[in-house]
Amino acid sequence: MHGDERGSGVDVKIGVTDTGRELTVSSGATPDEIEALIGEALKNPDGTLVLVDDKGRRVIVPSAKIAYVEIAPADGRRVGFALAT
Repeated sequence: MHGDERGSGVDVKIGVTDTGRELTVSSGATPDEIEALIGEALKNPDGTLVLVDDKGRRVIVPSAKIAYVEIAPADGRRVGFALAT
């Protein structure tokens, strides 16, 4: 794990076969942790990939349906309002 990876998190895009959409999950995990989970899931074609997002929601994808996975640093820009002090 690199020094500043833990606090920033990652965005994970998962392409699913037989569908035109991709799943996007924002996670507080490191890229290495996500890659390890994906590697384990892909070892068993009858298995599943389970990722937990920043809000605690679980995304479960059958391993056989994973077309591709993109792991990128989370975009630090958030849309919203802040109170000025």
